[in-house]
Amino acid sequence: MFQKISFIGLGLIGGSIAKRIKEKFKDTIIYAYDKDSNSLELAIKEGTIDHVTNYTNKDFLSADIIFLCTPVAYNKEFLLFLSANINEKTIISDVGSVKSPIESIAKELSLTFSFIGGHPMAGSEKSGYSASYGRLLENAYYVLSPSENVSLEMLSNMYEFIRELGAIPLILNANEHDYICSAISHLPHLLAVTLVNTVRELDSSPFLMKKIAAGGFRDITRIASSDPTMWEQICVENQENISILLDEYIKRLIQVKCIVDNKDGDNIYRLFSTSKEYRNSLDINNQGALEKFYNCFIDVPDEIGCIAKVALLLSQEEISIKNIGIVHNREFQSGAMKVDFYSELDYNRAIKILELNNYNIFRR
Repeated sequence: MFQKISFIGLGLIGGSIAKRIKEKFKDTIIYAYDKDSNSLELAIKEGTIDHVTNYTNKDFLSADIIFLCTPVAYNKEFLLFLSANINEKTIISDVGSVKSPIESIAKELSLTFSFIGGHPMAGSEKSGYSASYGRLLENAYYVLSPSENVSLEMLSNMYEFIRELGAIPLILNANEHDYICSAISHLPHLLAVTLVNTVRELDSSPFLMKKIAAGGFRDITRIASSDPTMWEQICVENQENISILLDEYIKRLIQVKCIVDNKDGDNIYRLFSTSKEYRNSLDINNQGALEKFYNCFIDVPDEIGCIAKVALLLSQEEISIKNIGIVHNREFQSGAMKVDFYSELDYNRAIKILELNNYNIFRR
């Protein structure tokens, strides 16, 4: 569909999109510009991109799509240059978590005929090209927020392209997108970092809270390990929506404190019951705004060699393990060993192999 695609920025998201393009469309020529020469060198070596060039290069600028995958602070500078140097057939699309500010910049620069805001709702607590992988987009929602003068043909081509990459395209206007993401992504990240910092400040030597932190604490605070620079920019760019959601959450938190202080068993039960019902109704097959994790727990004796046996078994089947270790606090989970995987494919293959080798598996 698209013969030539250019990238400004080749980090986690840009790198993952480029890798997926090469997996699905091997003949597509990919140009890339990034200030990190090591990332570009690795991308060339791996065959992810075909040409390293400056974004002022005429071949770079004549691409069918230019993906803008840089931090928000740099977007205006790049869009300013692109507005004066591309033709009307080139699609410009960003990958940021906040859509309204960059849409406003596109409008200010008269780019509304070619700018289609984008947000692949997938990610990782890691950053940079070295953390990218093509399957990051698989079955993930990919929001498209077209500018007001984008043609139906251009939007349809972009929509079909995203679908062919294996993602699930979803068209939302910028304001609607930003409000939704403030609720299901931006607010949860702030809650996670606040909880971690609260425990950190209350934990005193010999730091027993950290030592015996249960799986539940680690699971709900995992996103607190996200890139601080990126989240600083997201919170600044989407301040208004985040503030509204924080107000709503604080009101409800005060209500929770009240029912706990009053030992109001009926309302405490209702609190957990309604949240459980809604949480269990979430679609587990599609990746949303928060990173999807693939892990399982294995019933093994905590003895010398147990980790090595599992690791060897999986490595013989060429299954990549993201993390593996013994769980010392099993307050809310069964199984002594936890194994994390990079992808759903590896996760499903590992479960099958482990069960064939008589391991008792507990899925989450």
